[in-house]
Amino acid sequence: MAEIIKGSQFADQRGAIFYNNAFDAAPVKRIYCIENQSVEFTRGWQGHQIENRWFSAIFGSFVIKIAIIDDWENPNPKVKIQEFVLQANKLDILHVPNGSCTSIQAREPNSRLLVMSDYLLGEIQDEYRFPKDYFIS
Repeated sequence: MAEIIKGSQFADQRGAIFYNNAFDAAPVKRIYCIENQSVEFTRGWQGHQIENRWFSAIFGSFVIKIAIIDDWENPNPKVKIQEFVLQANKLDILHVPNGSCTSIQAREPNSRLLVMSDYLLGEIQDEYRFPKDYFIS
């Protein structure tokens, strides 16, 4: 199951520090950012049988839905879907375990999502895509 690794912040007269001391970044091999074209656009469903992903909103906020896949060749469209909201005013990190698909939608214009993966680009062939309306909860 996906889980939120809670971040926090500290502020004083100098400014603010956002941190996540509970997140172990040791497995991360690659990072990149996603910025959707608009708040109406939903990026998904895309998943990975082997790869783990971690997401953190670095500007704005996002709704991320996660479907755990039961069969990669013919997944059940009625699987349970988890839903998380990530906001940039926290440094919460959402761990999406392998065996999952995600649907990502920005909640505010110009929102930016940091994505971390435990595999380098091209290291494995592990990308699966399904239509936006494939999974129904």
